[in-house]
Amino acid sequence: MAVVACAGPARRPDGGVGLLPVGAVAPDLTGHDREGHDVRLSGLRGKPAVVYFYPKDGSPNCTREACAFRDVWTRYEDAGVAVIGVSRDSADSHASFLRDEKLPFALASDPDGVVATNYGVRKLLWGDERVTFLVDRAGHVARVWPKVDPGTHAQEVIEAAQALP
Repeated sequence: MAVVACAGPARRPDGGVGLLPVGAVAPDLTGHDREGHDVRLSGLRGKPAVVYFYPKDGSPNCTREACAFRDVWTRYEDAGVAVIGVSRDSADSHASFLRDEKLPFALASDPDGVVATNYGVRKLLWGDERVTFLVDRAGHVARVWPKVDPGTHAQEVIEAAQALP
């Protein structure tokens, strides 16, 4: 465990270190919704999007975070804000998680950690660290939350998204 706690910031393929900064172009990724349709971040240009990384489908805090987004989903819909959750779980695990928790947004499977690495999200012992990125209408990172409270985070993110120009 000490090695995990002492791990330094992630090195990104763009040569940067640590989480993508505000203003950076958000790397593309593809998730799937409950019906199995592809949801591609680049296809969401013109509207704000939330890309949130979480450790594990079905774990207590990850379920709490996903359900918090679900529970305020009408605010996201009304504001035209898309959400894509990302973890290292398999597509089958995501399909079950989406169905079991009735999640109205997409989840992206990142078993090799390529997406996480592109965003500078570190791999921890139990999965990727919990980090959220708000992506503006032009596809740039508008805000980063490196520390997330799974129970209240969805409210905080929608307020920030609604404040985007």
